[in-house]
Amino acid sequence: MKPKASKLDESFKGIMWSYDFDQLDLNRDKQSIIINTINYGNLDQWRWINDYYGLTLLKQTIMSVPTTAIRSRVKPLVKLIWSITDFNNEIRSIKK
Repeated sequence: MKPKASKLDESFKGIMWSYDFDQLDLNRDKQSIIINTINYGNLDQWRWINDYYGLTLLKQTIMSVPTTAIRSRVKPLVKLIWSITDFNNEIRSIKK
């Protein structure tokens, strides 16, 4: 069994451009890492998050974020690869 990575692979720098890459924490920032990878990553990066986070956590994360967080053009592939049956269609609330 391969040991778990201690930091995000360098190949993710391009898709995590809006974050301080060296400060990203694989646990603390998992939702941002997963969603950015799904939206902007390639198949190798999808495999990486699948291997690192596992199917259960990926599915939970994908189904917990608002559907608008996932780009519409990748949704069909996300459904197929991770057997997602439905996205979270709740409207994003405005904090008062």
